[in-house]
Amino acid sequence: MSNIIRIGTRKSALALIQTHLIADGLKRAWPDIEVELVTKETLGDKILDKPLQEFGGKGVFVSEFEQAMKEGAIDLAVHSAKDLPMELGEGLVIAAVSGRGDPRDVLVTMKGSPKDREHIVIGTSSPRRQLEAVEYRGQLWPGAASLTCATLRGNVHTRLRKLEEGLYDGIILAAAGLERLDLLGNPSYDFKYLDPTVFIPAGGQGIMAVEAREGSDAARLCQAIDSREGRLCLTLERMVLKLLDAGCHEPIGIYSNIMDGKMEVWGISRPDRVTRRISLEGAVTEKELEALALQAGRGLM
Repeated sequence: MSNIIRIGTRKSALALIQTHLIADGLKRAWPDIEVELVTKETLGDKILDKPLQEFGGKGVFVSEFEQAMKEGAIDLAVHSAKDLPMELGEGLVIAAVSGRGDPRDVLVTMKGSPKDREHIVIGTSSPRRQLEAVEYRGQLWPGAASLTCATLRGNVHTRLRKLEEGLYDGIILAAAGLERLDLLGNPSYDFKYLDPTVFIPAGGQGIMAVEAREGSDAARLCQAIDSREGRLCLTLERMVLKLLDAGCHEPIGIYSNIMDGKMEVWGISRPDRVTRRISLEGAVTEKELEALALQAGRGLM
């Protein structure tokens, strides 16, 4: 096999940082390999004036890389796990899963901006974040009499720039992305961390996933950097999302954590205009994982 591993990645600063983290892990495990990054601009990166649910859903960040793997142009692709569609391309697998970064969402506001406004506009295009922002308005923004959400797309720096331009009172971003971009210490902003057992994250939030052709040499190399805990959590969360037939159109949050040998799971959804929440606990075994996912899925239907 070639000692050059070609890894596909989006061009954003966050995507490149995450890909370098995976590449560094591979090089530590296999010092003789060389890594080549292949950047692509996906449909999701090009169309920023519409919510994802209007033009293809999560697959808009992934399909170009899947096609490139099938054609042999790249060996691996690194994704934020929450961006993966429920069904991968034929013959492709999640070859490695990272350990989970900070799973929380963060409310970002401008430093020193007034917090006593009666009507608040939050920037987010995520149906899940929109649901939770309204559902937990009092915790998100104490004192606000009303809160609405407005469309916000683009990479992290683009979203922050729109906040600076005064288009929103606050925006909601993933803590893991802000941390990887080294933005959490930026003195221009105030950061309010949201409890992931209340303001429940997207399935896979904080986790990086490496996609590869099933049975390929590159997929086998990835076994050395696979996180057992990260994979267990991602597997359960994706099981639940699949049971709910969830894409990016539905307001669904699902978050799991392994604590003291137990798998803890929290979820939120809003089918038929009724908000449903679950909080479950089970053993960390393959059989129990499936049973827990089924119980969670039923509770959120």
